[in-house]
Amino acid sequence: MPKFAKAETQAKNVIKGLTKTKHIKSLGTARNYMQSLKTVASWSKDIGINGIQAMMQFNGKLQPKQTLYRVKSLLEEIKRSRAYTPEQAQAISQRQTFKHELATQLAYAAGLRAHELLTLSKASERPPNNRPALDSKWQGRSGELYTVAGKGGLIRHVLIPNYLVEQLEAKKLKQPITVTDREINYLQHYDVGGGKKWSDSFSKASNRTLLFSTGAHGLRHSYAQERMVELHALGFKYKMALGTVSQEMGHFRPEITEVYLR
Repeated sequence: MPKFAKAETQAKNVIKGLTKTKHIKSLGTARNYMQSLKTVASWSKDIGINGIQAMMQFNGKLQPKQTLYRVKSLLEEIKRSRAYTPEQAQAISQRQTFKHELATQLAYAAGLRAHELLTLSKASERPPNNRPALDSKWQGRSGELYTVAGKGGLIRHVLIPNYLVEQLEAKKLKQPITVTDREINYLQHYDVGGGKKWSDSFSKASNRTLLFSTGAHGLRHSYAQERMVELHALGFKYKMALGTVSQEMGHFRPEITEVYLR
């Protein structure tokens, strides 16, 4: 029977090694990987096997680019959609403080991640990174362009509807402040909710209002599904609509967006 270090120590050692070799560049990614590795390491210890691909690559049991063979389950997965309806999102927001209420409405309307709410800035004050963009982005919608810092620090455009712009600008800070969320620092320009505090507030309000919660990330599912319907109604074929929504949401590959359409 092989011996295993404590799950937390094992996970920290792997992340330290992968960060040092620049396999992981984002602090957020490192944090998420560490939590996942701790969970799997504990499970591996319990059942007596080491099944973490990253660990095996790090300790030389696998070549750097060699991957473990994956077996796809033949069992059909039946999953409940995480998306909220417009009425549900509105009802939830009304059970929150104004700071979090506005954040919920912004996240729903623009498909924002929790931490992205903390990074909102006018596009004229902080331009997006230079990436290919389809002309179909935001067709059928109107508003003003802002930017957010997404995964990996990618700065991208987001469209804030006109009816929320005035409320957002009323919350603009005289000077930006640094806020810390999940051990990562963000430069915040608007006094709106975001990050874990907003996410927790949303889940609690959802449970109070609907007696269930699919999490604040469910609002991104809502955005993806509603935009696909809108673009289809405008005459766009599935592939073009999917690519458009993928760019709007800050996904690197359209296949990722398809997960949000279930």
